[in-house]
Amino acid sequence: MKQGLRHTAVLWACAACCCACMDYGPLEEEPFANPQRGVFITSEGNFGWDNASLSFYDPTARKVENEIFIRANGMKLGDVAQSMALHGGRGYVVVNNSGAVYVIDPATFRVTGLIEGVVSPRYIHFPNDTTAYITDLYDPRITVIDTRTNRIRNRIPTNGHKSTEQMVQWNDEVFVNCWSYDDKILVVDAAREQLVDSIQVGPQPSSLAIDRNGKIWTVTDGRTAGVPAALYRIDAASRRIEQTFAFPPGDHPSSVTLNGTRDTLYFINRDVWRMRIDATSLPATPFLPYTETIYYEVAVDPYTSEVYVADAIDYVQHGVVYRFTARGAAVDTLRVGVTPGGFCFKP
Repeated sequence: MKQGLRHTAVLWACAACCCACMDYGPLEEEPFANPQRGVFITSEGNFGWDNASLSFYDPTARKVENEIFIRANGMKLGDVAQSMALHGGRGYVVVNNSGAVYVIDPATFRVTGLIEGVVSPRYIHFPNDTTAYITDLYDPRITVIDTRTNRIRNRIPTNGHKSTEQMVQWNDEVFVNCWSYDDKILVVDAAREQLVDSIQVGPQPSSLAIDRNGKIWTVTDGRTAGVPAALYRIDAASRRIEQTFAFPPGDHPSSVTLNGTRDTLYFINRDVWRMRIDATSLPATPFLPYTETIYYEVAVDPYTSEVYVADAIDYVQHGVVYRFTARGAAVDTLRVGVTPGGFCFKP
């Protein structure tokens, strides 16, 4: 679940009716064939409720298929779908509280493999064609997977850093942000599979992106008493902080991402904001103003630069995703699962 909002979501869940409809008996499997491009949307569900889900949206037809995992495989996805990535013609769905990563066929949504043995997986990254790194909320190690077998072949100790989150890569170095009560961006040598350095930023860097010039962007969430949030630009080659953009006290930015050409940055700070990567100050006017919507996550289609924004509503009912053009014009609204929080764009 997204940083800083887990406890809020749990309270909402506890306030909801404790009785829910249950499916008993075997579930039928539904055939799918979706070779076209589109967007996978992971919906976390409620922590401990086993109601995570996966949706697929066809932007050309403006059609969304919900609950595709259970419909294609006849079994539930699990508890808290954190993220998804595509690599080598396969989809990898990271299910945090279930401690599993499902490998699926992106066209049929059928499970083709399973990665187990991780404690609380968060994100998956592929430093080369045969290797995957999986970060973890509770395990102070990055798990290394052989993608040919889906088996663990190594673990990279993080030298006391208790949790790891998103990953970006520059040449043979993988940069990893540490969010939970931490203030570091870790540097992993992918050739040697070991931690070689760290970069100190503000408390709790919540997301990570790398632009076309090899600059790493991260934002701290401002939830540590007395320490305002900030947006950082870091040179990947030198590992030096080049610029710090400070937010006013009380701001809690999150969800840093880039457009398709990786020259424009987007982030959430109540509103959705965007800025050029060569900007010298934070933007003064929001890209998408706040309208009593809980902007939970923002993502940009790398092929069209269209903007997708997830609205968690109250973290109990099914959430909504809004689609906008690169200029901010509304295109579509789609209802998905509970607490939509991740986007994976299929070419």
